[in-house]
Amino acid sequence: MGEIMHPECVLDARALLGESPVWDEIEQCLYWVDIDGCRLHRFDPASGEDRAWEIGEEIGCIARREGGVVAALRSGFAFIDLPGGEITRLPSPDYDRASTRFNDGRCDPRGRFWAGTMYQPKDRKEAWLYRLDPDGTVTRHAGPVYTANGLAFSPDGRRMYWADTPEHEIHVHDFDMARGEPGERCLFHRFPHGEGRPDGAAVDSEGHYWSALFAGGRVVRLNPRGEIVTEIPLPARYPTMVAFGGADLRTLYITTARKLSDAQELETYPQSGGLFAVRAPVAGLPEPRFGG
Repeated sequence: MGEIMHPECVLDARALLGESPVWDEIEQCLYWVDIDGCRLHRFDPASGEDRAWEIGEEIGCIARREGGVVAALRSGFAFIDLPGGEITRLPSPDYDRASTRFNDGRCDPRGRFWAGTMYQPKDRKEAWLYRLDPDGTVTRHAGPVYTANGLAFSPDGRRMYWADTPEHEIHVHDFDMARGEPGERCLFHRFPHGEGRPDGAAVDSEGHYWSALFAGGRVVRLNPRGEIVTEIPLPARYPTMVAFGGADLRTLYITTARKLSDAQELETYPQSGGLFAVRAPVAGLPEPRFGG
């Protein structure tokens, strides 16, 4: 599967549940979140500085917008203005906030924000994918699943990927970009149990899908046929999501989690919860901004 790549920890953040890395091409910085730590972060690779904002509740995912970010919090969609961190609540779907929170998501190329939920008891499928339009309209789409994850779009916008983490499955849909609607769900790849579960993801400029394997200690690259063509081992057991960054979009950033690691595991993987980076063999895609 090619040359073995060795990610470096560029920020020993010790995040409980690092997630949703988003590269800002204008600022040349990486925004990311600690879901359970209830913080939004901004990492500047040039200086090594990481700034954090206390949000006051779990923050599942973000996308950049003019003046800040659009976020999917446990309580619903919101704008977070920066640098002050002021929160403006937005129209949100009706769901049980005690058992369900927002999880993974991103903007599509038309600037619509997509975010999936996770049903935390995981004893039945109660999670869905929602679309927030720039005008504030909220629409429910694909589901139900246990945990909506791994959302990404192909370079031409004609395919939408997303994963159901507990099922160890990645799905693919034909995607109608003009209407913002996914078609029928098809299986893209199923991972064997015990070798990691598909978490957050990104698609590169060649149309390959990169998936962080939670509890699998690695990131994999799958071609458009769903075949694994590259594996990147990590010095952390719980990678959570990937994002392409850097001036040429060839730095692969990887967030990780710390909260499930016991003392013995932390001796083996002391940088769990850190932000890792590695030089990728191919460039990623610019991350779209929210249109509202």
